[in-house]
Amino acid sequence: MSGAAPATGRPYDAVLCDIDGVLRHWPPMDDLDRAHGLPPGSLAAAAFAPHRLHPAVTGEVTDEQWRAAVTADLAGTCGSARRAGAAVAAWSAVVPPVDEQVVALLTRVRAVVPVALVSNATTRLEQDLDRHGLADLADTVVNTARIGVAKPDPQVYAIAARRVAAQPHRCLFVDDTAGHVAAARQAGMTGLHYRTADDLRTALAALLD
Repeated sequence: MSGAAPATGRPYDAVLCDIDGVLRHWPPMDDLDRAHGLPPGSLAAAAFAPHRLHPAVTGEVTDEQWRAAVTADLAGTCGSARRAGAAVAAWSAVVPPVDEQVVALLTRVRAVVPVALVSNATTRLEQDLDRHGLADLADTVVNTARIGVAKPDPQVYAIAARRVAAQPHRCLFVDDTAGHVAAARQAGMTGLHYRTADDLRTALAALLD
């Protein structure tokens, strides 16, 4: 982490937390590829190609449009629209596991300071959070598909800080992507490059003790 805490009082006025890779964890996609007769890596390559993903996480296209485009790309790659459609449908139905340790920590810290979830996500995020039972976990959700810019764009961090009525230098930003953490630090925030729930527990100890 980086950033200096004040000598007295709370070290932060808000906690901003990523979702994927911190709060929930998607399983590898290779098993889906194999189950639908696709070479391993095919689904991920199609779904997360920058020219497909960026429009989806900045709201230029809906989640449904993104998945339809991924299906078309896969059909061209593997030569089978049926297999491509089945693979994307199976992927879309996956419910990734939620880290209950992180849920518990964010629930506790929310009793002390505001919590925002900040995610490079598609227009399906709110539905997913409801499906996970996490719709009320945070004070606000900054879904990049709703604001038109995605991390590491500085606007994301400014918007998140405003949503929780905190100055950037008084925010703790948590993310599993190093580049996103670096951008938060450039915005004046304290950044935690998340790897395990123990990392988060340590970072929040001064707020929770």
